[in-house]
Amino acid sequence: MTACIVGIAHTPFGKLDSESVESLIVRVAGDALADAGIAARDVDEIVLGHFNAGFSAQDFTASLVLQASPDLRFKRAIRVENACATGSAAVHQGLKSIEARAARIVLVVGVEQMTTTPGPEIGRNLLKASYVREEANIEGGFAGIFGKIAGLYFQKYGDQSDALAMIAAKNHKNGVGNPFAQFRKDLGYDFCRTESDKNPFVAGPLKRTDCSLVSDGAAAVVLADVETALQMKKAIVFRAASHMQDFLPMARRDILKFEGCAHAWKDALAKAGVTLSDLSFVETHDCFTIAELIEYEAMGLAPEGQGARVIAEGITQKTGRLPVNPSGGLKAKGHPIGATGVSMHALCTMQLTGQAGDFQVKDARLAGIFNMGGAAVANYVSILERIR
Repeated sequence: MTACIVGIAHTPFGKLDSESVESLIVRVAGDALADAGIAARDVDEIVLGHFNAGFSAQDFTASLVLQASPDLRFKRAIRVENACATGSAAVHQGLKSIEARAARIVLVVGVEQMTTTPGPEIGRNLLKASYVREEANIEGGFAGIFGKIAGLYFQKYGDQSDALAMIAAKNHKNGVGNPFAQFRKDLGYDFCRTESDKNPFVAGPLKRTDCSLVSDGAAAVVLADVETALQMKKAIVFRAASHMQDFLPMARRDILKFEGCAHAWKDALAKAGVTLSDLSFVETHDCFTIAELIEYEAMGLAPEGQGARVIAEGITQKTGRLPVNPSGGLKAKGHPIGATGVSMHALCTMQLTGQAGDFQVKDARLAGIFNMGGAAVANYVSILERIR
């Protein structure tokens, strides 16, 4: 236990035409410091998570956080990037600084503005998170990559369309209660299961309801060492933090196993001294519904090829044995790349402090987070617990 979350901030996710990368950064940086009750002058380090890859003309963004307050001037600031796990990479970088005693208080911001980019260009930008040499020509962009994964999974374990629709319906239902979510509508199982003009196939067996949303948004957390955090009004401690990186080319691994995810979960649970059954809920990376299905298996909820059983039995419903994505996940909340991992940590903090409102999990005390970059290439797990 080396660090705690002591303050958070979160914008709504969606099409935010009146915002810019800079305005989003400034907004959450100031709000997170205010939530923590920490003055800007007391921040030791700033870490910005910003994927970009062509979404923003401004590509040198770490110092934009300083715009939130003159008292942040001359603070050290860095930008980190690890594809769709960029936000968690930023959080974990802040943890390392505190663990190394190089900082006492770290401000972490995650941001992305995607919707101002034309659709075809969005696809090309996201494909930069694949192994371009071999995978850039897969039709359908990143949806095509996960459509290929879904097709291979179906070939090996049978048609899982029912399970994918159940996952989509669950997350859309959960998203209704999340005020930050981009899509707050309970679509229901039948709509998610059925191909229609409003829910066409996008790539392979994946329909529109199987794909996360293109989004703008930002989130921030303030990290402090435990001694400092215990003097704050809230303190959510990292029981564990694990990062496992896998090969980038899908051809070099069994893409149906998400082995980096499995290793990260195993490592984090061992460090925390807990089991999966001890967790109150999990926020996991459902960029596509097939990803959540395979993640059930990688985290240990089901044997390989049997993830469908988990959703069919209601285990991951909000009232189930292990609620997964009570926030609505990326599927309903939206997925502004650099902000996603920071958002997961902020929303879990809300759950653990009993401030999640209509998406609150009853008696939440121990949270698990899984955020991944690429097709299970960058794998981050955090285990959080409230100590104040």
